[in-house]
Amino acid sequence: MDIATPFVEAADAIIEAGGKDLNTCFQCATCTGSCPWGWVNPLNMRALIRLAQFGLEGYEGDDLWRCTTCNTCALRCPRGVDIIGLVRSIRMMLGETGMIPRSLRGALATAASDGNPWSGSREDRNKWAKGLIPEFDAAKHEYLLYGCCMPSYDARSRKIAEAAVKVLKAAGVSAGVLGTEESCCGESVRRAGGESTFQDLAESNGGLFAEHGVRKVVVLSPHCYHTFKNEYPERGVKFEVVHMAELLAELIKAGKLNLKKPVEGTVAYHDPCYLGRHNNVFEAPRAVLGALPGVKLKELIRTREASLCCGGGGGRMWVETKVGERFSDLRIPEALAVGATVLATACPYCVNMFESSRVSLGNEEAIQVKDLTELVAESLA
Repeated sequence: MDIATPFVEAADAIIEAGGKDLNTCFQCATCTGSCPWGWVNPLNMRALIRLAQFGLEGYEGDDLWRCTTCNTCALRCPRGVDIIGLVRSIRMMLGETGMIPRSLRGALATAASDGNPWSGSREDRNKWAKGLIPEFDAAKHEYLLYGCCMPSYDARSRKIAEAAVKVLKAAGVSAGVLGTEESCCGESVRRAGGESTFQDLAESNGGLFAEHGVRKVVVLSPHCYHTFKNEYPERGVKFEVVHMAELLAELIKAGKLNLKKPVEGTVAYHDPCYLGRHNNVFEAPRAVLGALPGVKLKELIRTREASLCCGGGGGRMWVETKVGERFSDLRIPEALAVGATVLATACPYCVNMFESSRVSLGNEEAIQVKDLTELVAESLA
């Protein structure tokens, strides 16, 4: 499919859309060599950037949407190119021409119509919280607990949210949730190319938070954390945001959590891309795990800045990945190789991806997948 005509000035348009570093790239291919796709089915990011420099003439297929926006390439780029911003800008441009992959169109459509990419009804948003945690009241609550979409529409993620409520109550932290008016933070929507929908979601949430007097937000997902912290302020929406791992570390240090029950087994911690590489939160999760009684903490082979992406970022939570091409299928054996019986992380996306691989690889008995918050909740006296 030749799309040269609509993109005669595509290179300039990509730069104007946010891909400011397009012409900074000097084609060294460090990005291609760093990409986790190289372990399963290589993605030639260098070639895609070169194609963009020439206006995307002749581009076809879905290769651009294989990028999980893990940020490994950008951290290693010798020219400091914001490759993730570049990918987002190109996806946005192609999306405006209807070239978003079919597998993502449904997620983006329901994000626009119902405020979530899970095809869930707005009436079900925060339904998990009823009877567990009150509605947010700025006069009574220090924090808004923002679970984003997953606890509302994914049964496994609901357990993480329930554990968070248990821990917050145990520590005496006052928190509440908003109702059905709350929408997706929009991070994955934006990364997938749905820029206009992201702007609508950010405006809706920003107005809602201001209306309710929200000053502090605690989030369960690094994707929400990244977007609230780094992208909402661009729209003038400002509030303090903390990831649950950071808050847990603070509460434990202050002696506000009575952790008595020992953790059974050996725990390996997986650094989520959007908490670690994107936002440099590496120590807080390890401090939390180190404070759990009886814990035997192991580092994975690829850890911290070199952590292997789970494969769920960049909108790929809603894309079916072929067996044999799932990054999470590589991570489970890596955890087993260091003797782990528990693979811990701090991201609902990662938990979801690892749970799927644990089952498909037949390792259900050998290893458990837990969110950091769940382990803390289980350790409470």
